[in-house]
Amino acid sequence: MSRIVVTGGSGRLGRTVVAGLAAAGHEVVSLDRARPIDTTPSAEGVTHVDVDLTDADAARHALAAARADAVIHLAAIAVPFSAPEDVILRTNTTLALNVLGGAAGVGIRRIVTASSPTVLGYGAPNGWLPDRFPLDETTPARPWNAYALSKLVAEQTIAMLAREVSPDIRFAAFRPCYVIAPEEWRGAPTQQGNTVAERLDDPALSAPALFNYVDARDVTGFLEALLPAMGDLPPAEVFFVGAADALARDPLAELLPRFLPGSDALAADLTGTTPAFSSAKAERMLGWSPTRSWRSELAASAPSSPASRKDVPA
Repeated sequence: MSRIVVTGGSGRLGRTVVAGLAAAGHEVVSLDRARPIDTTPSAEGVTHVDVDLTDADAARHALAAARADAVIHLAAIAVPFSAPEDVILRTNTTLALNVLGGAAGVGIRRIVTASSPTVLGYGAPNGWLPDRFPLDETTPARPWNAYALSKLVAEQTIAMLAREVSPDIRFAAFRPCYVIAPEEWRGAPTQQGNTVAERLDDPALSAPALFNYVDARDVTGFLEALLPAMGDLPPAEVFFVGAADALARDPLAELLPRFLPGSDALAADLTGTTPAFSSAKAERMLGWSPTRSWRSELAASAPSSPASRKDVPA
C-alpha cells in the first residue's frame, strides 16, 4: 500500500482515479480547490485538501504535509479553448511547475503528470498529417493551441527536473485519450457535451479527436501498473493510454479520409476496430493494456426494456 497525492482529484478523471486507488488499498490525498461533487473523496482512505495549486507556497506546503510516496498530477484547465489562450497556458504551466517541482522539492519519489494526445497537433487550422498511423510516442509533437502547448510544457518540465534532481526521484508522463467516465456510459454528457451514443451516431463529433477514447477506470489501471515500475524506467518516460479500439462503428480506414484530407494511404491499415493511437509501449514496458471497450460498456449500461434494445451495439 502507498500514500498517493492526486491533484485535481475532484475532476472528471480525478474522481475515478481517486476512487480506484482507494479501492486498491492505497491512502489517497486529493488536492483540489474545488470540493468533491460526490461522496468518493470522503470514502475510507481518502482525504480531500482544499488548496490553490497555482500558489507555489501553498502547493509546496500541501505536498509536504501529505507525506506521500507518489504524486499524480491531473489538475489543469482540461478543455482547449474553454478559457482565453493566455489563461490556459499560464494556469496549466504554473500548475505543472508548482506541483511537479514542489513534489520533487519535498522529496516525493514517484511523480507522474497527465499530458494529452493533443500535443501531436491534429486539427491544426493550416492542416496536419502524421508520418504514419497508428500514432505513438515517436510521432513528433506539433502543438497549435495553448492547451496542447501547456501539456507539452508539462512533459518538458519533468524532463528538466529529471536532469536537475536526485536520480532517486523518478518522473513519468502519460497522454490519456478522450476520457470517458463510468457515468458517461449511462448517458451523462461527455467532456464536449455530447453523449457517447451521440458521438457514435455522428462521426463528425469524434473526428476532431481522431476517434480516440479511454475509459477512466483503465487510466487508473495504467497508473497502478506505472507507479511500481518507475524505478526501472528511463527518466521522464512518456506513454499513450487509450482504448484498444476506435470510438467509431466503421473502420478508420474508411472514416479518416472523410475528415482528414490526404490521409487515405496513411489510414489504409486502420482496418476493423484498429484505433489511430497505439498504447503498445505501455503494454511492452508495463504489461498494461486496456480492458474496456465502448461495445461492452454501452451494452452493459443499456436499459433492459425491449424498446431500447435496438440501440445497443452488436
